[in-house]
Amino acid sequence: MRTIIIGGVAGGASAATRLRRLDEQHEIVVLERSGYVSFANCGLPYYIGGTIPERRSLLLQTPASLHARFGLDVRVHSEVVAIDVAARTVTVRDLADGGREYTEAYDHLVLSPGASPIVPPIPGVERALTLRTIEDTDRIKQRVDDLLGAADSSEDGVTSDHHSAVLVGGGFIGLEMAESLRERGLDVTVVELAPQVMAPLDPEMAAIVAAELRRHGVGLALGVQVSEVRPDTVLLSDGRELDADLVVMSIGVRPDVTLAKAAGLALGPRGGIQVDAQMRTSDPHIFAVGDAVDKSDATTGEPTLVPLANSANRQGRLVADVIAGRSIRFGGVLGTAIVKVFDLTVAVTGVNEKRLRASGRNHRAIHTHPGSHAGYYPGAERISLKLLFDPSTGQILGAQGVGGAGTDKRIDVLATAIIGGIRADELADLELAYAPPFGSAKDPVNQLGYVADNLMTGTTRTIGWDEVDASDRLLIDVRTAGEHRRGHLEGAVHIPIDELRARHVEIPRDASGAPVPVAVYCQVGQRGHTASRLLTQLGYDVVNLDGGWLTWSLAHAR
Repeated sequence: MRTIIIGGVAGGASAATRLRRLDEQHEIVVLERSGYVSFANCGLPYYIGGTIPERRSLLLQTPASLHARFGLDVRVHSEVVAIDVAARTVTVRDLADGGREYTEAYDHLVLSPGASPIVPPIPGVERALTLRTIEDTDRIKQRVDDLLGAADSSEDGVTSDHHSAVLVGGGFIGLEMAESLRERGLDVTVVELAPQVMAPLDPEMAAIVAAELRRHGVGLALGVQVSEVRPDTVLLSDGRELDADLVVMSIGVRPDVTLAKAAGLALGPRGGIQVDAQMRTSDPHIFAVGDAVDKSDATTGEPTLVPLANSANRQGRLVADVIAGRSIRFGGVLGTAIVKVFDLTVAVTGVNEKRLRASGRNHRAIHTHPGSHAGYYPGAERISLKLLFDPSTGQILGAQGVGGAGTDKRIDVLATAIIGGIRADELADLELAYAPPFGSAKDPVNQLGYVADNLMTGTTRTIGWDEVDASDRLLIDVRTAGEHRRGHLEGAVHIPIDELRARHVEIPRDASGAPVPVAVYCQVGQRGHTASRLLTQLGYDVVNLDGGWLTWSLAHAR
């Protein structure tokens, strides 16, 4: 049997090596358009920024090493330009041999072409660079090196070392590049069409990331787009003109379906290649994996595009099992992802609240702000967590985390809980590793479970940061006097929690003599919960502000 794999990174390389381990006699050919195969594309920004000093560290395998260990026929600079599904052949263009074309026959064909950067058709966009391949990385790094090495001397001999970069797009690549280029000493501005950075995050969580970027000197131009790339600047849609010695387009990627479409293969509703549960396309001899395919959302079951390495690697491995005659199970994707933004860890899994609201899905949101480990042990860092779940079933729908050490651990636990079918309230039952340097006796994940249990059982009622309205309910700040002085909700009455039992009679009553409805809040929600329980048992109509003053103030930070 002969299998040809188109694309040698992530999904393609995983398929090839797994298939070899399952079948020593199988003939396996990998055709890669670029000059590199099996490279660490997630590490590209860190090489540009100097965190990864050696370029060779990015090159995981070479054609020679793959042949030596796995007996694979790996051909770089080999672009597949056509698929003949009837003849079961592909036409290959040898880019290293003047574009010579030849055909190769297959029994099975695996498409792993990945995704292509989106580059809008705006004037001057040819000056902009993208970051997807080793070749892209070399171009950007060379440009940065040239800028920093240039002696921009004026006639009086004064040298300027200020150079500017504009990153178009505030997603994962854009923010990784923002950090890397700032660390190289460039002035950096991120331009994002949306009113926030990091689209997978909800606005109040993205606001924390925006504050961190600004703290490190990164300019943010939100709610605008680049309308023209000029020789040394970019023009924005609001009329501003930004200096731009370097322009990098990072507004997202789209599935590379050029070959599949030309071959008549069916596309899915999200525009990727349509595959079944066995990763088989509409042609029984052709499979597809990775960023190019439509996937199923593990939480909602809806079609989705998730251009992440872990799902591509997993699909590559599974498609090899199918070709080798094994049965497989692929339950969909969560889109679990993480990015470092200077001193913050930013991580997501599942769906966000924006999507849940757009779909009309019943859900509740929980915000907490625990320490990364026990507060009495030195060095604890704040983690801001958001959990989304269905209050009627307890199904966890998504989670977001922004903070210091341990943020990744908590999101990984929550991603595992989603796949394992653990309910939100059952998070309280998880027995997680605890010692003061690593966590708390009530781990942040357990705390989410306690809050979810209170909501699901009706022990407490909450309102969100975006639902605060002093005209509907009397706002009561139950924090200390010092906390209240440092900032509070407009119109709030201050009654510290430890005085509330005695002073609740100060809460006004309506014309009928009944207490007015109230909303209590503290710094992060815990004292507010205690206050709401006290007032509820005293006959008040009371809700607690989810996530407290901290969530509200972070969401409204400018």
